[in-house]
Amino acid sequence: MCGACTVHVDGKAQRSCQLAVGDVKGQKITTIEGIPEDHPLKQAWKIEQVPQCGYCQPGQIMQAIALLTENSNPSDEKIINAMEGILCRCGTYPRIKRAIKRAVREGKKL
Repeated sequence: MCGACTVHVDGKAQRSCQLAVGDVKGQKITTIEGIPEDHPLKQAWKIEQVPQCGYCQPGQIMQAIALLTENSNPSDEKIINAMEGILCRCGTYPRIKRAIKRAVREGKKL
C-alpha cells in the first residue's frame, strides 16, 4: 500500500505486493535494478538530493519513469497526481517534483 515495491509490468507501474506471480507470467517485469544508473531520472534524483532514508526511492523512481513514459512533459498537477500513491516518510515531495522536472529538462530520452 505504500508503493515502495513499485515495478514496471510491460512498462506500466504496478505494486508488486499486490500481484500474484501467475498473473504476470509472460510479461516483461522491470525493477529498479533494471534502470541504468545513467538514466536521466536517476541522475536528476542525485542532483536534487531527493533521498533521505531511501526506503521509498525505488518505488518513487519507477512511478516517475512510468509517468514520463506516458507524458513527457507533465504539469505540476499531473506529477502530484501520479506520485501521490507512493508514500515518503521523510517528506521529500518537493525534491521529487523538482527531480522529475529536471529530468524532463535535461533528459534526451526518458
